[in-house]
Amino acid sequence: MKKIIFATGNKNKLKEIKEILPGFDIISAKDAGISIDVEETGTTFKENAYIKAKAIWDITGGIVLSDDSGLEVDYIGGEPGVYSSRYMGEDTSYTVKNQNIISRLKNAQGNERSARFIAFICAILDDGTTVFTEGSMEGLIAHTISGENGFGYDPILFLPEYGKTSAEISPEEKNKISHRGKALIAMKKKLEEFYEDTDC
Repeated sequence: MKKIIFATGNKNKLKEIKEILPGFDIISAKDAGISIDVEETGTTFKENAYIKAKAIWDITGGIVLSDDSGLEVDYIGGEPGVYSSRYMGEDTSYTVKNQNIISRLKNAQGNERSARFIAFICAILDDGTTVFTEGSMEGLIAHTISGENGFGYDPILFLPEYGKTSAEISPEEKNKISHRGKALIAMKKKLEEFYEDTDC
């Protein structure tokens, strides 16, 4: 089984990734002994995913995966978008961030509250080949923060087909329909194609 370094320091995200990709030997950059602060200078999720993966790959070689993901809210021009983790400051709690978004949509009704999670996954393989996949999960901004599952903006993205927020559905359900889940499943297929003759 090939070892994959996932360029994230987010424990919640790493746990989610391991649940979606069982059978792959996935470790964090920190577990691989790498401690660098990569500046996300891209203007798109795709660019930032590549920047993070390339920074780790330049150090380690091998297979490196990275994702960049976030929430886009149509009513406020697609914010917070690529700045999702840095929105209102990286040290600001997501409770405060989530409540701020809800407050900014106080006059929005129905489909005016449309929003989505977007995820781009970048893989840089042993030979330097770069592969991208993407996924999205559509919903509406909830009127209140609700749910204990998930992390980040999960408690405010309401999923009409479930009648719940992303933080109220089970992790198993979320992994099947989430933006990151879709992008990772697509990436899994691509990795299996690249390494079909090896025990990946």
